[in-house]
Amino acid sequence: MNIYVSNLSFNVEDEDLKEFFTEYGEVTSARVIMDKFTNKSRGFGFVEMPDEAAAQKAISELDGGIVEGRAIRVTVAKPREDRPANNGGGNRRSFSNSNSNNRW
Repeated sequence: MNIYVSNLSFNVEDEDLKEFFTEYGEVTSARVIMDKFTNKSRGFGFVEMPDEAAAQKAISELDGGIVEGRAIRVTVAKPREDRPANNGGGNRRSFSNSNSNNRW
């Protein structure tokens, strides 16, 4: 089961995230998502656990828990196709040559 963990402290690393969940069962992977430009944590991550019962127990017991002074949110991760596509916020501007006679 893929688990989404949000509101993480920016100090939490992959190994820390894994440790939070290992007491509930086997953790296949644990990854804190990093900003590709700054290489700093974005404050959320994903954990994969093969045992669904253990994953559900971890979700119910860790959701709302305090980690480094922050209440974390722990839920079942939604597949990418279930989330709306980001089309740039729907606020696209059109740029054109100001010397052009075309008026759209």
